[in-house]
Parts: sequence; C-alpha cells; structure tokens
Amino acid sequence: MEAVITIVALLFVAFVALGVYAGVKAIGAAKRGVDRTITQARRTVEDTTLRAKSFGQVGVAGTLAQLRLDLRTSMRATQEALQAGLAEDASLSESLGLFQRLSVHGRELDDELKRLEREPDRATVAALLPKLKERTERITHSADSLRWAARDRAQRFNEDDLDALNAQIDVEAGALRHWTVADPQAQPTQHAQPSQPSQSSATGMGAGTGPGSGSTAEETWPGPAHAEGPQAITAPDPRLRTGYPWQKSARPETTN
Repeated sequence: MEAVITIVALLFVAFVALGVYAGVKAIGAAKRGVDRTITQARRTVEDTTLRAKSFGQVGVAGTLAQLRLDLRTSMRATQEALQAGLAEDASLSESLGLFQRLSVHGRELDDELKRLEREPDRATVAALLPKLKERTERITHSADSLRWAARDRAQRFNEDDLDALNAQIDVEAGALRHWTVADPQAQPTQHAQPSQPSQSSATGMGAGTGPGSGSTAEETWPGPAHAEGPQAITAPDPRLRTGYPWQKSARPETTN
C-alpha cells in the first residue's frame, strides 16, 4: 500500500513539474511574440516619422531624416534577404556574419544621425553632412552588394535546376515517342526474304528445261501415278493396344 501511495505521489509531482515547465515556455514564447510585435510597431512608427520629415522638412533636418531612412531601409532589406536565403543555402552563413559586422557600423551611424537631429547648432550639423553622407553611402552600398549577390546566387541555382529538369523532360518525352523511330536494319531484311524463293524456283525451272528434265521432274516431284494400290485394312489386336493407367486389365475369356 505504501508503494502505491509513493508511486502516485511521484506521478503527481512529475505532472506538476511538467505543467510548470510548459507554462514557463508558453509565457516566454508569448513574451517574445509581444516584444517582437512592439519592436515592429516602433520601427514602423519611426520609419513613417522619418519619411514624413524627409518630405515635409527642408534643410538639415530633412537631409538627416533622409539619410536615416535610406540606411534603415537598405539594412533591413539585406537582413531579410540573407535570413530567408540561409534556410536554402548554407553558404550564406558567412555573408550573414559579414552583414552582422556591417550592422554594427550601421547602428552607430543611425544613433549618431538621431543625436544630430536634436542638435540645436545647425551650422555644425551642416558642416558634418558631407562625411555623414559618405558613410551612409558606403554602408548602404555594401549592404546592397550583399543583398543582390545573394539574390543572383539564388536565381542562378533556380536556372540550373530548371535546365536540368528540362533535359530530363526531353529525355522522357523521347522515350515515350519511341515508336516513331524507324529501324534502318529491319526494312532491308524484310525485302530480302521474299527474293529467296524466287531464286530457288528459278533454279528449279532452269533444271527442268535441260536435257532429261522429264525423268528428273518425275523423280523430284512424285505424283499420284507412282502411288501403290490400296492395302488391306486389318483391325488392330486389342491385346497389343497400349493401356492407360485408368483402364482395367482385360480378363481372359473362360469357357464352361
């Protein structure tokens, strides 16, 4: 009885622990989902704000907003392209590592541009704009190069796969149409066979036209004239007939 109670208690503790573990995992997944949603919402709001500033403001503020918008758009598009291609092409892991190193410089530049938006000294910010534009162009150019190289690689793989598939389909289509291909050796053989009887008949006709052809023809082609007269038909002896396994042996006749 005590053993049964111990087993039930252990099962109860195991179920409780399993429930706690599943609850913690579910709460963590929900929290990560909420954080991801908040991050995406914040990013969307920032992009919309930057787009509005770039179109609605002129001067230094509008230029800074446009630089930030170009930088963020290029980096986000490259990140999504590399992460999507990594699931199908493992060789993009090295490219993704290079992009992560590039992202460090991109985040530093984005933070610097964000600080300069709140800088009251517009003259100093205007003096820094050429260098900021150059840094932005270098980072976006590198990101665009990675993104387009990954896309070209994926497109090349798709084209090679399509070429191989087309070749296999052509071979299969040719195999399905094998009956339309004529055999060049079958036709001469079929035309050569009927000529043999004509040669033998011509040989026989030539032999019959020579001297003594009448006797030769009679010996070669025996007709009914040489057949012997009808022979007497005698009934077979039933005792000499071959018996079959299912037949009973004939009993000798007895006379009383």
